[in-house]
Amino acid sequence: MAGEDEGRLAAKLEQDFSSAVDVDVPECRKLAKNGQLDDALEKLVNLEKLTRTAGDMVSTGRVLVTIIELCYECQNYAALNEYLVIMTKRRSQLKQAVTKMVQRAMEFIDEITDQATKLKLIDTLRAVTAGKIYVEVERARLSMKLAAIRETEGNIAEASSILQDLQVETFGSMDKREKVEFILEQMRLCLANHDYISLQIMSKKISTRFFDNDQQSDLKLRYYQMMIAHGQHDKDYLTICKYYRSVYDTKMVQDDAQKRQEALQNVVIFVLLAPYNNEQSDLMHRVAKERNMDEIPVYNSFLEEFIRDEVLDWSRVCQTYEQELRVGSKCPATGTLNADTEDGRANWESLRKRVVEHNIRVIAKYYTEIRMSRMAKLLSLTDDECEESLSRLVVDKMIYARFDRLEGVVSFKKAADPAELLNNWSRNITELTSLVNRTCHLINREDMVFALAASKSA
Repeated sequence: MAGEDEGRLAAKLEQDFSSAVDVDVPECRKLAKNGQLDDALEKLVNLEKLTRTAGDMVSTGRVLVTIIELCYECQNYAALNEYLVIMTKRRSQLKQAVTKMVQRAMEFIDEITDQATKLKLIDTLRAVTAGKIYVEVERARLSMKLAAIRETEGNIAEASSILQDLQVETFGSMDKREKVEFILEQMRLCLANHDYISLQIMSKKISTRFFDNDQQSDLKLRYYQMMIAHGQHDKDYLTICKYYRSVYDTKMVQDDAQKRQEALQNVVIFVLLAPYNNEQSDLMHRVAKERNMDEIPVYNSFLEEFIRDEVLDWSRVCQTYEQELRVGSKCPATGTLNADTEDGRANWESLRKRVVEHNIRVIAKYYTEIRMSRMAKLLSLTDDECEESLSRLVVDKMIYARFDRLEGVVSFKKAADPAELLNNWSRNITELTSLVNRTCHLINREDMVFALAASKSA
């Protein structure tokens, strides 16, 4: 492909002006140094026309770069912006030459100290690169610089809007890692702007298979850090647990004992905070089998409490685990259940609800009927709180229960379906007739054996 491109360029080249450029460019630089910038630019513009019409891409690029360098060196920023626009709008302008000019002009941005001049140059470059595929990468980098400036000014909404206008995932000339870094920056600004919907949309542009390479561990951790923040906003505990599981499986985290323990602690906390379902139960059992669980014994013990089919006393839970979970002693606390933050207090209340739900499921497993007052006592709740928790689990289809308010009795026995009853009756009758037939067969066999023995003895 590269050979074909070079062949087309060579075929288009009608005359080589490299020798003329070698002579005229130094002369123009001398004119500019002597204060004759206009004369130097006029001479270069005439030379540019010759090189452009002759299809001499290399020479045209050198001339364009020289034009903007002279404007910059003379600190004539108005002329710099003007010639950037003029040169890109020339008829049949060579794309490679424009690319070189834009790339050179981008180098001036970091060198300019005046903020207004810098912004004007960025706006000019973004204007001349708009809609041109061959400078799409340069436009993306300019947008990144402009967004950073707007962010430092405190205008986060505008910074986020600037980056969201670009669809870098479609840029074929951009390196894959740079694409991911750009999308991560888009996600970060969406998060800073509390735009969680756009954050979720941006996150889907990154395939998590890209993070399978250990060399991308830094980007992987940045990605999951923002996804965890998004999950915490939505209170999606099970998804957060999966994110922390991915963080825990990262080689960079595995090699650091402190980071490994912190990630595993968060995995345990959020799998317990997640509402019960088949996926949560399966994940909880898999987490319990992790080989590094011995490094966090208190968290391991707390997880085992939820796996066992035993009623958990909330007061005992607080006495045994609260200090370690909220403050930390043997292991530093993660801050997820911190009593000093609003999110920490909300998460602690969610943990209390999960303990109650676990206890109700255990009671439903061992009882067919139980009085509400007795159930409330087992759960350390008032009757109203117990009824509310029970109703929530029934509505969520976690358990089956019926409550007789007059009698104050809760029944966990599911009403049999008529069709199921009929099928069970038919199956029982079939088994019964099979047993009768087998019994008759055995009796007849014994009679025949006895009769045969009697006839032989006679």
